[in-house]
Amino acid sequence: MSLAASTARQSARRVQQCISTVSRAAHTSPLHTSGSRRLLSTQTSRTALPATLRTFTPKRAFTTSPALSHGHIDPPKPGQERRVTVIDKEGESHTFEVSDGDNLLDIAQANDLEMEGACGGSCACSTCHVIVNDGEMYDKMEEPDDDENDMLDLAFGLTETSRLGCQIKMSKELDGLVVKLPSMTRNLQASDFAKKG
Repeated sequence: MSLAASTARQSARRVQQCISTVSRAAHTSPLHTSGSRRLLSTQTSRTALPATLRTFTPKRAFTTSPALSHGHIDPPKPGQERRVTVIDKEGESHTFEVSDGDNLLDIAQANDLEMEGACGGSCACSTCHVIVNDGEMYDKMEEPDDDENDMLDLAFGLTETSRLGCQIKMSKELDGLVVKLPSMTRNLQASDFAKKG
């Protein structure tokens, strides 16, 4: 047997011994409860490991990032509050104080109102369709662009004052805006075409 093959076999045997030692240590170490986590006793598991593994330090520290949340909005600064009222599908009014630049989709989702926004606010669906109650307030808004008009054509219950919530950004001019959610939304998905038996 060559020297290289012999060395490779010895290395493989050492690795196997380390794995079985770590496995035994994990199964025989007492478990401690800390909050909702169950941790191996550090002292027991470290002494059960071979010297070469006891000094091992990971190259990167373990980190976590906060979970992303939909509809996140920051509270308005004092004196810069804008008020918007959303009338839900049951006819209940909900008034919120928001900041300039907040769009209606984010406001609704941050306050657990039933506005879907299936496309995530990218103006690629009509599930955040809202109806502006006041024609004068509607006239203060910027004209909808071609993309928004295309999506509005797909909206359920389209009216003269319909807009997409993701495209309405609050401003000083829109302070006091009142919008109504339509009774239904049109969100085509594969399940809509499944045969019902």
